[in-house]
Amino acid sequence: MGILRAGAPALGFAASCLLLGLPASADTPSISVELNKLEPNGGSCRAYLVVNDKSTGLKTLKLDIVLFQNDGVIGRRFAVDLAPLRPSKRAVKLFDIDGTSCDSVGSFLVNDVLECEAESGEIGDCLAALSPSSK
Repeated sequence: MGILRAGAPALGFAASCLLLGLPASADTPSISVELNKLEPNGGSCRAYLVVNDKSTGLKTLKLDIVLFQNDGVIGRRFAVDLAPLRPSKRAVKLFDIDGTSCDSVGSFLVNDVLECEAESGEIGDCLAALSPSSK
C-alpha cells in the first residue's frame, strides 16, 4: 500500500512519503493516515499517527504494519488498531514499539488492512481507501 518513512533523528524525525496505492473508488471511504512523529519512550519508540476518516466513521480499523530498519531490513511486523474513528474527524493515535530505538526506524509499510468496518456495517476495499503520508 504505502511506505511511511522516518527521517534522521537530527531532523526531528522529519519524514517523506512514498505512495504505492491506487486511489479509492467512489463507494469506499477515504482514510488518511499520517506518521506525524516518533519519540523515545523509555526503551521503546512511540509513534504518533494522525488519522482522518473523511466519510463514514469506522467501528474497526486494524492495520498490518511492517517496520523496516535504516538498512532496509525488516525489523518487526505488528498490528495497529486505529478505531474507533468518527466521521470527518481527525484523531491522534499513538502506539509504542517495545524494545525498539527510534534511531533504528527507517520506514513503516502498511502491508494490509486486517479489519475494517464502518458504523453502518461492512465497507469496500479499505486498503485502496488509505492515503498514507508522513511529516
